[in-house]
Amino acid sequence: MFGRKKHSESPFSIKDTQKTLHKNLEFTATEQYKLLRTNLKFTLPDEDGCKIIGVTSSMRGEGKSTTAVNLSYVLAENGKKVLLIDGDLRIPSVAKKMEIDSSPGLTDLLRGDTKIDIASLRSPHLPNWYIMPSGALPPNPSELLGSKRMEAALKRLADIFDYIVVDLPPVNIVSDALAISQYITGIIVVIREEYTEKRELTTCFRQLKLSNANVLGCVMNSTSSGKGYYSKYRYKRYYKYYKTYGYYDSAGNS
Repeated sequence: MFGRKKHSESPFSIKDTQKTLHKNLEFTATEQYKLLRTNLKFTLPDEDGCKIIGVTSSMRGEGKSTTAVNLSYVLAENGKKVLLIDGDLRIPSVAKKMEIDSSPGLTDLLRGDTKIDIASLRSPHLPNWYIMPSGALPPNPSELLGSKRMEAALKRLADIFDYIVVDLPPVNIVSDALAISQYITGIIVVIREEYTEKRELTTCFRQLKLSNANVLGCVMNSTSSGKGYYSKYRYKRYYKYYKTYGYYDSAGNS
């Protein structure tokens, strides 16, 4: 069974909100996520079946995991049955953000150690929001994410959910997001303003293009435009910024 810790009645506890949303702009940030949800609905019509959306970035620290958590939440809040998967099998953070057990999870499922138990994945925050943590850190995350077992698991899950949101590692150092791109509907790239460099983000998009990944658009994070901590969802090709993603091995060592 996928373990769960007790939570408060609110969608996010105060502690979680401060970690996951900007502590001074919770309402504004929430509204921007809802705008992201609206733009996704125009980009990916409901009649197309389950949408599997990868969320990545050029480097660590740009807010990709926060975006994945909150995007999946607002989709579920809108009545969709949504599964959030922590697919960052190198430095997972979804379990910590949501204060749940990190294992068993995705890696256990892919290795055949755990059967899919949908009821055990349900979040207490919303009846139609489900969360699958990363599981134990594997020695071969890229191979696991690009494996036929991953493809088969996503196909089975796609029969159950309206949306599957997958938090993925940054693109420029590790190939995990590229490996899984063939099995998902599209990828959102999170960019942090005044933190990333143009040349490195250009490299990120070049790699995505070479992998034939479907880039749905970008989320500009931590903007200073006066429109809130998270700016609107940007459709197609806003290529800016990136810095250095320190390599971490499967044990999380730098």
